[in-house]
Amino acid sequence: MAIPWKTIERVDTEEGVLELRRHGQGDFLITVAGRVLMNSASHRTEAALGRLACRHIEARPAPRVLVGGLGMGFTLRAVLDVLPAPARVTVAEVNPVVVSWCRGPLSELTGGAAVDSRVRIEIEDVARVVRHWAEKKGPGTIDAVIYDLYTGPYTRTHKKGDPLYGNRAIESVRTVLSPGGIFAVWGEDYDGGFVNRMEAGGFATTVRRPKKGGPRHVIYLGTRPNA
Repeated sequence: MAIPWKTIERVDTEEGVLELRRHGQGDFLITVAGRVLMNSASHRTEAALGRLACRHIEARPAPRVLVGGLGMGFTLRAVLDVLPAPARVTVAEVNPVVVSWCRGPLSELTGGAAVDSRVRIEIEDVARVVRHWAEKKGPGTIDAVIYDLYTGPYTRTHKKGDPLYGNRAIESVRTVLSPGGIFAVWGEDYDGGFVNRMEAGGFATTVRRPKKGGPRHVIYLGTRPNA
């Protein structure tokens, strides 16, 4: 007989009920309003996002990284695996219960990434963090900005005024990045408009699809020029 999914915890959010579910001992789902956001059995592109971004900066003596969105912690785990011990990683996550899950029942999936001594977690929208750093800390604040959000750039809804993927948002990211820094973004599918905005914002941009077969999720990599 098939083993049913067990709900570990559920909380109300503005988007609907957020649930953590477990199947057996090692399979987990995070859902909102019944829609699957994350699945522990499928995280190849999230891990690739962290690796590809941090390979650009791993030779720096003490890299500084901002990760937008914690999810199940797979992107954060990949970031930590690439970066040296002196690195400092800030994670912006809007929902505190996701943080508690990553420090609790999901911790075993990532070797305790969310409690690593190099990591500081802020309960905040990453767009607000970037805007604040751009206004208060100024240029060269960070070496990599990585967005692992379940609402990646989408052609129909994310336009030039979007607070995460619009022109001004991209300009703020460019401001806080150090010369040669990287802006890496996960997307569910390709959005040519976002690529155009990245390039117009001064980023040398490439697009990768690391997964073979099934949904071909996208990783956008934008490098800030050294000058």
